[in-house]
This record gives sequence, structure tokens and C-alpha cells, in this order.
Amino acid sequence: MSAAQLAELRHTFALDKPVVVQFGDYLLRLAHGDLGVSFQYRTPVLRLILEHLGATVYLVGTATLLAAALGLWLGARTAWRRGGAADRANTAIALTLWSVPTFWLGLILIVVFAVGVGPIPGLFPTGGISAPGVTGIFPVVADRLAHLVLPCLTLVAVLYAQYLLIMRSSLLDEMGEDYLTTARAKGLRDTEVLRRHAVPNALLPTVTLVFLQLGTVVSGAVLVEAVFSWPGLGSLFYQALTVPDLPLLQGLFLFFSASVIVMNLLAELLCPLLDPRVRTG
Repeated sequence: MSAAQLAELRHTFALDKPVVVQFGDYLLRLAHGDLGVSFQYRTPVLRLILEHLGATVYLVGTATLLAAALGLWLGARTAWRRGGAADRANTAIALTLWSVPTFWLGLILIVVFAVGVGPIPGLFPTGGISAPGVTGIFPVVADRLAHLVLPCLTLVAVLYAQYLLIMRSSLLDEMGEDYLTTARAKGLRDTEVLRRHAVPNALLPTVTLVFLQLGTVVSGAVLVEAVFSWPGLGSLFYQALTVPDLPLLQGLFLFFSASVIVMNLLAELLCPLLDPRVRTG
């Protein structure tokens, strides 16, 4: 590359200006929603983020909701009957799955349920969000759900453990409180004491965790999306790293950070509504 070409590139990317001026220009463009242009795709970064956002929300949002529901239910059940065989088994399984790398679990599921092993046939697609050439409402819906199963199962298997463990710990803290003894003394059955008194008071830490996890939904699961060729923000982030595509990486980092901050704020606003003790404190 000649000196003239280098000078032209420096002028194109404003590298010939002082760093303070470059930063000021960047903040001005950011205030107008301009995150720059991707080196790799030659497309505005914001447009790329919006194009891939739907796929990530579809995958990671579904997995987060399923993992939260499963973890809360199992956490409440295991804590209410702590020390039993079910408690030990569920806790051991949750800790084991939580320790498993997501990319490794995804590859195992592809080998077993997509490729097929022995008598187990290949039941689900190996990757992507849809198959080409599928038309019609019901076939398209069925095809999308089939492609969702394995990546969603991978995320649920890893994510539900933290909800289970936190719900179990919170409920164990509440079980020694006097209001539960009073509820039993009034003649309420154990299931009613659990559902109407213990669980609502133990939900606060778990709800905070759910909202923080929802904040990371838009960041996607980079490894899972890469393994399953899922066209979401996680896969886009992985592709940007390989170039590296600095404007795209910078825009994605800003978008991920903003989503976590917004969801954290919503959790703080919701906590006083769920527990009046937070409001009075």
C-alpha cells in the first residue's frame, strides 16, 4: 500500500485528527444513533443489530423463560422437602449441568439427536433457524420449532440450575419465619402455605436474577449460536471477532451494556411492588 493510500485511509477513518476530536465526533454520531459502518458487511452497525435481534430474542428469550419456570418450580419443591432423595438428586443434576460447557453440550446433542447414534435416529436439524423451501403457515411454524429444540434445550439445561439454587436458598431462609408457623396454626395445608406465603416472599432474589438474565438475552449465547449456526447477535459477535470488525464489536458492546442497565433498572422498580418491605426500608 502506497503512502497516498495510507493517507486516504487515515482521512476516511478520521485518524488524522486528534484523539479528543475523534472521541467527540464519535459521541456526536452516537447521540444520533449512528454506531458506524461495519468493515466486513459494509452496512450500518445499527441495521445489522436490528436484523439479528429477532433471532436472538426468539432463542435466548424462550430458553430464559423456560429455564426460569423450571428452576423456580424445582427450587421450591426441593427446598420444601429439603434433605430428601429428590432434593439431593435435583441439586446434583443442576450443579452438574451448570458446570457443563454450553458448546460441548450442544455438540453432544447434535451428535445424538440430529445426526443419530445407534437406534436413536436424527430427529432435529443440525443448525440454522429454518430450512429453505418450506412454505405455508403450519409447515413454517413446525420447521421453526424443530430448529429451536436443540439450541433451546442446550441453554435451558445450563441456565435453569442457577434459578433452582437461588430459589431453594431463598425459600430455606423463609421457612424458619414465624408467619409460616402462624399460617399452619390457622389450619392451612402445606401446599397453600408454600404457594400463598413462602414462595411470594422468596421470589425477590430470583426475580432480580430473571431480569438481569433477560438483560443478557439480546447479547445472545455466543457459543451456542456459533455451534448451531443460529443467525442471532451472538453469532454476529463471533463473526465480528474473527475479522476483527471493530465498529461492529463496539456497537454490539454498547447495545449489550444498555440492555443490562435497562433490565437492572426495571428489576429495581419491580422489587418494591413485589415486597413492600423493600419500599419501607
